[in-house]
Amino acid sequence: MRNYITREVRNVSEQEDAKEFGKYLLRMKEKNPNFFFELELEEDQSIKLAFWADARSRAAFEYFEDVISFDTTYNTNRYNLVCGSFVGVNHHGQSTLLGCSLMKNEEIESFKWLFQCWLHCMGENAPKGFLTDQCASMKKALEACMPTTVHRWCIWHIMKKIPSKLNGYKGHADIEQEMSQVVWNSHSKDSFDRNWNDFLLNFGLADNKWLLDLYEHRHIWVPIYLDHHFWVGMRSTQRSESMHSFFNKYITWNSSLIQFIKQYDNYLGSREQAERESDAADFHTVIPCATKSSIEAQFQDAYTHAKFREVQAQLRGKANCITRLKNSSLGYSVYEVGEQVSSSIFNKFVVTYNSVAAEVKCQCLLFESRGILCRHALSVLSFEQVSQVSPRYILERWSKKVKRRHTHIKSSHDEPLMEPRSKRFDQLVFRSQNICEFASESEELTAILHRAYDNVMAEMESLKAKRKGTSSLSHEDGNPLTSFKARQGFEQEDIQKIG
Repeated sequence: MRNYITREVRNVSEQEDAKEFGKYLLRMKEKNPNFFFELELEEDQSIKLAFWADARSRAAFEYFEDVISFDTTYNTNRYNLVCGSFVGVNHHGQSTLLGCSLMKNEEIESFKWLFQCWLHCMGENAPKGFLTDQCASMKKALEACMPTTVHRWCIWHIMKKIPSKLNGYKGHADIEQEMSQVVWNSHSKDSFDRNWNDFLLNFGLADNKWLLDLYEHRHIWVPIYLDHHFWVGMRSTQRSESMHSFFNKYITWNSSLIQFIKQYDNYLGSREQAERESDAADFHTVIPCATKSSIEAQFQDAYTHAKFREVQAQLRGKANCITRLKNSSLGYSVYEVGEQVSSSIFNKFVVTYNSVAAEVKCQCLLFESRGILCRHALSVLSFEQVSQVSPRYILERWSKKVKRRHTHIKSSHDEPLMEPRSKRFDQLVFRSQNICEFASESEELTAILHRAYDNVMAEMESLKAKRKGTSSLSHEDGNPLTSFKARQGFEQEDIQKIG
């Protein structure tokens, strides 16, 4: 009887929670039409599948759509709903949230539903790269929904399993160290294959099923098979897990869905604030160059502070590199760059340089995978006395000079319903973003908008005077037009109408 009563109370609680969650989604959609959600309920009205993304996340995807990390290792609450978070990387290298989901199960059809919702939300634009953990259902759903996207397994999850998977073997500590060496320090696919086979033979692991399966899927987790693609520096889903650690501070097993969603809103706000602070720092401060290098000055001028620091770290790393020309013909040179990693380890990398095309390529694939020129390539450019790098090596992706539309949109928050005047004010502010952004591009457009504001203001004052017999509305007192803070709004035809 106690078990029956507990089940019934839990079912009622879950249904009520689902109802409140649905009301939340509708409120957010009412506040901002660009808020997106899809919700699927079970027969008992509990949540089966849910996905939502606020207007700022959707606008941010326009700039940070290249690589997405997706993780489902967080259980939200007593209903055992799995939270799936879509996470991208902004121009500062910070995590940015691009949608959230709740799922009753992790079956293939559930993931297909979710990925199709997310693609529809983001304008059917599939990312170039997608990071997940080792979930077979997720893998099959991705292949069906995003066939052109390169799928990558989180290497951190795989390497973390080594002790538990190989603990029964003699000398397991040596096994772990050798496997890490093979995975991280193989600089070609052929060398990885050779090193892996030697590793299995040396430790008698040729029949280990876990390792055989890993080798079969090497193309979706081993760095040398993937790093020729751009991954914005991501090799794991740990960015998603940092969000989970944030939730763990505030969410308990007994927390409701509304409590969870409020913490998600708070995390959205914290990410927005971090990006705004970094944007302000880029605009108002300058990180000094550490050398007299004109190449360093190029990146100082173009890149955000966070990315410029990464460039400076590579420039400092040149001190540990020795560059040797192996052969050269018709402007095409092949170098061997030796790097002292420690007192006993000296790694070698092949770097090619085409002086005609101003193109440099390194075997370590740092630029290809992270968009930052490596110390080996910089050593060769220094050897060749190159004073300016080709524009192809200064990515707009990391630029502090790009005006990104999403920065004008505030992240969504579930605030109490506003009184009518506040609601109307919010709607006006919401519609003003595009027109203000468009007009600010030049003095002429700004002047047109100012004249339009004057005309609109005069018309509103006239209307109010007719209705109340007094002209109480002024530019200084209660004028909503002077308080505009852009969020989202007018298209170009609206500008013509106002003009």
